[in-house]
Amino acid sequence: MARSDNQKLKILYILDYLQKNSHQEHPVRATELVEMLEKRGIPCDRKTIYSDIAALQDFGIDILTCRGKGGGYYIGEREFQLPELKLLIGAVQSSRFLTEGKSLELIEKLSRLCSQQEAEQVRRNVVVAGRIKNMNQSIYYDVDTIQEAIFQNRQISFRYFDWGIDGRPKYRDKDYTASPYGLYQDNENCYLLALSPRHGVTAYRVDRMTHIELLPAARQPCPELTGQSLNDYAQKRFQMFNGDTVSVKMRFHRSLTNVVMDRFGNNTMLFPDGEDHFVFTVDVAESPMFLSWVIGFGDKAQILYPPRIRAAVQDLCREVLAQYGSDDSGSRPKDENT
Repeated sequence: MARSDNQKLKILYILDYLQKNSHQEHPVRATELVEMLEKRGIPCDRKTIYSDIAALQDFGIDILTCRGKGGGYYIGEREFQLPELKLLIGAVQSSRFLTEGKSLELIEKLSRLCSQQEAEQVRRNVVVAGRIKNMNQSIYYDVDTIQEAIFQNRQISFRYFDWGIDGRPKYRDKDYTASPYGLYQDNENCYLLALSPRHGVTAYRVDRMTHIELLPAARQPCPELTGQSLNDYAQKRFQMFNGDTVSVKMRFHRSLTNVVMDRFGNNTMLFPDGEDHFVFTVDVAESPMFLSWVIGFGDKAQILYPPRIRAAVQDLCREVLAQYGSDDSGSRPKDENT
């Protein structure tokens, strides 16, 4: 590279070095920047460093100065502060709909937004291997295609599969078409909320969708997934999995207040019922998973209304008890490890 070209890049090298190597506890001295540039074939002196730093500051880069012994320059306000990067990396690390490879790739990119010393700190606690992760390597691009379809108001086509007991995907017979309206993340999985000719208003697991393509046709109108209705539908559907929406009145022990708030939101109206309990009414998706969730709290949770949901709890309990009835000998199976 010619000397003149090197000089043109000088200020960019200075900025890159400061971003990677400086922070409040480790300011970079002008002499250190001079040595770095000389290694790149760019001779300069401290006076030109001062003028380049001033130019970067005029451009809007937050470069702060530490004066005195051990002083120098460091990047102050970055695009992302360290706590923000740790939060984003934690979200990527725990997300199940990203593959292990994509998670590591994203974490590495996020780590480049801070100094090298801080990057070592955020990488130190990253654990991705061994977690339950999605195996769909194209999900990055699938999500992008879906978002593009929503932006362009177009329908999509795709293949959909279920997992077989052999651990391999088993594709359903026909290609699917749908009008996409939103993406929703629940329980660390990503779902497409869409209007389907086959299923009506529904949700698809994005990691089980493949061969996603934009279609020329415009999306079918769907008031249930438009505006605030989209968020309302997502909240009701994913509170308790699939099923018809039903208004349920329940009575919970006060020790489960946090559980109710976490599940249904802090706008849920709770009314005291005696010293140790409260009652509340919510709209949920009626399903065995919802009933099992309530049953899991034992005598601390009770469905009060409607009667048919109470009857459904009784039926489910009887079915489960039948699964665990005693064997012919009346004795419990022996534990092979004892």
